[in-house]
Amino acid sequence: MTAEILDNEDAARAWLAARFAPTGDQWARLDHFAAMLIAENGQQNLIAASTIPVLWVRHIADSAQLLALDTRDGDGLWIDLGSGPGLPGLVVAILSERPMLLVESRKRRCDFLRAATVDLGLAHVEVIEAPLERIETRAAATISARAFAPLDKLIDLSARFSTESTRWLLPKGRNAVKELALLPQAWQSLFHVEQSRTDPESRILVGVGKIGAKQRGKR
Repeated sequence: MTAEILDNEDAARAWLAARFAPTGDQWARLDHFAAMLIAENGQQNLIAASTIPVLWVRHIADSAQLLALDTRDGDGLWIDLGSGPGLPGLVVAILSERPMLLVESRKRRCDFLRAATVDLGLAHVEVIEAPLERIETRAAATISARAFAPLDKLIDLSARFSTESTRWLLPKGRNAVKELALLPQAWQSLFHVEQSRTDPESRILVGVGKIGAKQRGKR
């Protein structure tokens, strides 16, 4: 069954309401986060200015759809790689109580993430300002990365955080199938492709499992 494509702001809000039934507090936090993104975008380039009129489609619902694809019960650490402006990490943290680790190496973006986390009252969110290579290994229930690195590098760098039950949620746009085909076969077998709800031509790579040393190497 083809996923419904959310092509306007009203549709995005309606889908969020139907899928997550946000409380009044969650709606208020989503609205406040959206306003913070727009305000901060005047100080640093967090999102493309052209996407501001469709922010709820391109950024809020686009992030929330990853939470919708994580079908297990809501526990376990979620690691969001290259979180940037908090997409998808802060949206997921608003809509769930999952412990969230936002990994970002750029200081100004980390300053924004910390300020947003405090302002939104998200005590279950931790921000780490460092390259992923320097972060202590910890087991991730979910790994997401919206715009972090080419797929092979992304997986290679984050493999040490994975377990047998780790859920990988990797939006890869229009090149998802091509990037997946370039991976070693053992990596490919962990993933399937989902249609994005916010762009008819974009895809999300969804995987489950641990990527270990034996899976690295030749295709």
